Amino acid sequence: MNPITLTALRAALAALVLAAAGGVAAQSSAVSAERGWTRPTVAGQPAAGGYLVLQNKGGADRVVAASSPVAQRVELHTMTLDNDIMRMRQLDAIDLPAGQTVELRPGGLHLMVFGLKAPLKTGERLPLVLTLEKGGELRTELAVRPTPPGGPAPAEHGTHGAHGGAHKH
Repeated sequence: MNPITLTALRAALAALVLAAAGGVAAQSSAVSAERGWTRPTVAGQPAAGGYLVLQNKGGADRVVAASSPVAQRVELHTMTLDNDIMRMRQLDAIDLPAGQTVELRPGGLHLMVFGLKAPLKTGERLPLVLTLEKGGELRTELAVRPTPPGGPAPAEHGTHGAHGGAHKH
């Protein structure tokens, strides 16, 4: 191979590598998840709340869906206090403002995991996939534990981790 062809080949290969790296970077998310947890459940309890901290180090994004292989479905929810009554409702998305941290916690924004295939036991981990509007999929886990990482749960109205099949939205 002559030197000009070899140089052109190297330049073309370098361009392909840079283009591929740029493609991967465009698909990877600037959002990370940490301190994920859920409470243990008992036999016959088909649902659990899910909590975690989402850090967005990039541009604005939104969580638009969630799923877990150990449940029939995972929904995005919020709880609000309305005339001294805690009300839970399903959300279409959870906003992740650019450069900000969003905490999903008892009594506020959270996940609801429905149709658990087996009870969640302390020490286990619940696999979770969050779908971001712009950032693709974010794979994480929720530790099964009676209290959040770092201490007791904030004061709550009701026993959020004990939602059962009779709960209406």
